[in-house]
Amino acid sequence: MFRTLAIRRLSTLLLAGSALVAAAPAGAAPAAPVGLTRASFGTMPDGQPVEILTLRNAHGVTVRFITYGGIITAIETPDRTGHVDDIVLGFPDLQGYVVDSAQGGLFFGAMIGRYANRIARGAFTLDGQTYHVPVTAPPNALHGGTKGFDKQLWHVDGTASDAHSASATLSMTSPDGDQGFPGTLKVAVTYTLDDRDQLSLHYTATTDRPTVLNLTNHSYFNLGGEGSGSVENQILQINADRYTPTDPTSIPTGELAPVAGTPLDFRKPTRVGAHLRDSYPQLMFARGYDQNWVVNGPSGGAPRLAAHILDPKTGRTMEVLTSQPGLQVYTSNSLTGAYAGVSHRAYRQTDAIAFEAEHYPDSPNHPSFPTTTLNPGQTFDYTTVFHFGVQAGTPR
Repeated sequence: MFRTLAIRRLSTLLLAGSALVAAAPAGAAPAAPVGLTRASFGTMPDGQPVEILTLRNAHGVTVRFITYGGIITAIETPDRTGHVDDIVLGFPDLQGYVVDSAQGGLFFGAMIGRYANRIARGAFTLDGQTYHVPVTAPPNALHGGTKGFDKQLWHVDGTASDAHSASATLSMTSPDGDQGFPGTLKVAVTYTLDDRDQLSLHYTATTDRPTVLNLTNHSYFNLGGEGSGSVENQILQINADRYTPTDPTSIPTGELAPVAGTPLDFRKPTRVGAHLRDSYPQLMFARGYDQNWVVNGPSGGAPRLAAHILDPKTGRTMEVLTSQPGLQVYTSNSLTGAYAGVSHRAYRQTDAIAFEAEHYPDSPNHPSFPTTTLNPGQTFDYTTVFHFGVQAGTPR
């Protein structure tokens, strides 16, 4: 399996162009050593303090996240010249995230649960009993209801740092009946940045009653830099032969359809915008890309390659590896210019792309899909890795 993974990754990199070099090019100024710091990031409206945690490695890669919503607020990586930029959309202070949440939210950088993606009509049946989750994307529930994990205050459950990596674990308890879901759920997410320029998100959870669970992170990536404009010219490859088609409300039909011959075929490196405006029903339903791809290879084991993206202008690259069965790829179709981020530039459609490694949408209502049921005595245990790099060559 590991040999197959290595071959797939090598194939991806070769298809994307010239070979990768380390994240920090020769001649770049030395960065701070591997480490972790904690600081205040303001207070919630009810007075509860929020912390920001910073992970940093020796190659100039820095990751920042906060205890409110488990939100990744910044990921800073160098380009081919050594210039460092933030490559995720976000806000400069806590107020931006709290206001976003209060207005319904676009989930900037947030941890999503209990159920990432959609549940049809906000209802599912488990062990003969029907449960109801608040409808937040009519006519369906989206990303866990009106107060999902993105709007909760998480706790720092531990930190660690050595010569090769730095990590911190956030945890929370979701009580029985939270947003209509059964069972008291204990959930933790460990963020680790290592000296191979990999950010790992390791999710674990246990329950005291049968429940359904689907966790992911909702960061908006732009390898050209936060506020730099559209990602349409970035080059994307997705390691998936099939996807889950949906109806006009983004609920899967139950089919696992081939990507071949459709605008969803990213098996070879393809410009994000190449087919973005095709009159293809799936794209028109979502106003762009917002589909779940069925990642090739078995899920539940070691993370395997799900996607690779390259920004030809800066040379920045990112691989997405995951043990989850699916990857929802979203071209920020709901960004309308109503939000301005760290750069004070308005965020608009296609200004970023999200890679939501997760189980399939509406899985509780599709018995043929990989199960999202979690029973007492079981542990939800999945990992997603974002591997940052730089492609050598001349800017285009």
